[in-house]
Amino acid sequence: MELATAAVASTAGAHRYLRRFSSPNYSSLPSSSSSSFARQFSALSASASTSRAQRRRLPVASAAVELREASSQGGDSVRVTETLQPGSSVKFSVEVPPSICQECYETTLQEYAKRFKIPGFRPKKAVPEDILLNYVGPKHVQDATVEAILRHTLPQALASVEDRALEDSVRILTKFEDMANSFSLDTVFRYDVAVDVAPEVRWLSEDKYKNLKVVVEIDEIVDAEKAAEKELKRRHKALGLLRIVADRGLQVGDLVVLDIFAESISSDGSKGEKIPSAESKGFHLDTEENNNLVPGFLGSLIGFRPGETRSFPLQFPESFEQDSLQGVRAQFTVVCKELFYRELPELDDSLAGKLLPGCTTMDQVQERILQRCKEVEKTAIEQATDNAILDQLGKLVEVDVPRALFQEQGQQLYGAKLLQLQAERKLDKDQIASLSSQKAVQEYLESERENINRIIKQMLAVGEIFKAEDLQYSTEQLVKEVENSIEEFKRYNQDYDEGNIKQQVLNCFIRYL
Repeated sequence: MELATAAVASTAGAHRYLRRFSSPNYSSLPSSSSSSFARQFSALSASASTSRAQRRRLPVASAAVELREASSQGGDSVRVTETLQPGSSVKFSVEVPPSICQECYETTLQEYAKRFKIPGFRPKKAVPEDILLNYVGPKHVQDATVEAILRHTLPQALASVEDRALEDSVRILTKFEDMANSFSLDTVFRYDVAVDVAPEVRWLSEDKYKNLKVVVEIDEIVDAEKAAEKELKRRHKALGLLRIVADRGLQVGDLVVLDIFAESISSDGSKGEKIPSAESKGFHLDTEENNNLVPGFLGSLIGFRPGETRSFPLQFPESFEQDSLQGVRAQFTVVCKELFYRELPELDDSLAGKLLPGCTTMDQVQERILQRCKEVEKTAIEQATDNAILDQLGKLVEVDVPRALFQEQGQQLYGAKLLQLQAERKLDKDQIASLSSQKAVQEYLESERENINRIIKQMLAVGEIFKAEDLQYSTEQLVKEVENSIEEFKRYNQDYDEGNIKQQVLNCFIRYL
């Protein structure tokens, strides 16, 4: 497949990835065709062959340590020492002179005097310092003064990175208790603070993204001919009648209702904790559609009869979609509740209208289904091309990913994963709560660290291409992104605020492009 430009396919990939920040579901989203971008941008060159098998980046200061001084209103200066840290972070060691501490202390006393009505003193009448201290409490005044110093000096301390600091990434490294205990009006007040900044994107090749070549592999599942055959079979099955199986056990082709329980198996063979995400009551299993089952699960149920209970050990494959279960050995206990077989009508022209409204013959049904599957195949090829180019772009850049950006991207990916599991497997509230715990989130972030960093690097690389080639998103494309995001929220029955979605989409474009 020939592509007009590397930026074109990268743009289509960005179009899809940006949606992840404002949509409840981030995986397997259809990508917009890259053809519209090809018509708009054609300055770069790249080719691809197909086989079926936050904020803008700004330069980071070159010096590892920088000394600055910021003056207060009284003329005394706050002394700031900057030190570059790993993860595109900057550490600031701040020294506040006694004169500024005194200003903050007096301001704090004035605020307390306004807020409290001191017995024996009329409103707005000056209250002696010692009386006010005794009434409010020296500890409260001291803590409030420390907070006032921080509020007063933090903007000065962080002024050098104001235009490239990442939102919500400021961290005061010195413990508040230590600051309060060491506080004195007669000595310099010291504290350390850190902030993440927009990372520098360094290209590993002199050509950067020029002359990029990729090979795109398409999964067999999107092959139009095979997909059409499968879709026709699915529609035919939907017209069948379910009959209760009374004289035999389960066989492939049946539909069975199960209660599934699972416990982990430790290395010594003993049973461990329950696995909520692998359990389900009233689970409907179509034995002809078992691609998502743990290997060996269906085979362990052949001959299963209603009322029967079976227990057997299995191991989740290393490629299992739920990361926390990859490679886990589990003891399954399964109860057969109900068992059915399908009685299917004969597949002839009389079923055409039921299989696909508007059709009168089976030839029409097959032709229209095949056409739809070809459209899906085309979209899948374009999406796979986007993914392949994004993957290559991620390998062409070096980025020291900030902690704040990693946390934001990782948590959003995990939230999307939970919504997808809930939609596909109908997880109950207890299961969602278990998977939403802070421990589960952190485990996901650690296990997916490489993948999360890869996605961030891809997005930042695309942003660099946009700036280098002076590419722009139109208002129509921004509106389309908002509409796509709203459709995703509706699809998963999630509450949303259209104003917030618009702002999130806009922020994503600003951050990366």
